[in-house]
Amino acid sequence: MVTEDGKRSRSHGLLAEVLQVQSQAIGIPLVQRRTTRGNYEAEFKNMLRTFKQEGIGGGVFGDIDFNEHRVWIDRVCQEVSITPHLPLWGESHDRIMREFINLGFEAIVVATKTNLLGEEWLGRRIDLDFLGRMEELSETRNITPCGEAGEYHSLVINGPLFRQRLEILETSKVLRDEHWFLEVLKYDLRTK
Repeated sequence: MVTEDGKRSRSHGLLAEVLQVQSQAIGIPLVQRRTTRGNYEAEFKNMLRTFKQEGIGGGVFGDIDFNEHRVWIDRVCQEVSITPHLPLWGESHDRIMREFINLGFEAIVVATKTNLLGEEWLGRRIDLDFLGRMEELSETRNITPCGEAGEYHSLVINGPLFRQRLEILETSKVLRDEHWFLEVLKYDLRTK
């Protein structure tokens, strides 16, 4: 889901074109639907109905334990007769992160909530050092290792599913709506 002007991801603040390049790097199609905050759910349902007409009967969601979002997913999918699959639901954040890292996926932090993580986290690689730091911070702040409640958002730039690596060449840091965002200004696809 992208902003009404089609330029940015509604939740991560990333440029829509960066997500298109990521999908190209993986080799899968990407559907982006324009939406406002007010019509997000209606547009999401319309998109699911379109998928249903194309023969798609289910959707995979990456939620782990954020029950409020799970309730929303279950309700919305039921209303349009799509089966939600949540393979990570109830799993350990630590186990998920370690498996992600050990499988060879590479990701960077692209957004943070200002009251939890500062701009210095933007662009940081998600690796075992990052995981250790998240665990330390979780003792004094309401932070989950996977960023389940929106503490941070990430962008996967490489991994076993990727045909090409998404190389981030130039960025800037932007403060919007009590969130820091990594603005990806220049990027390239590189052969692995």
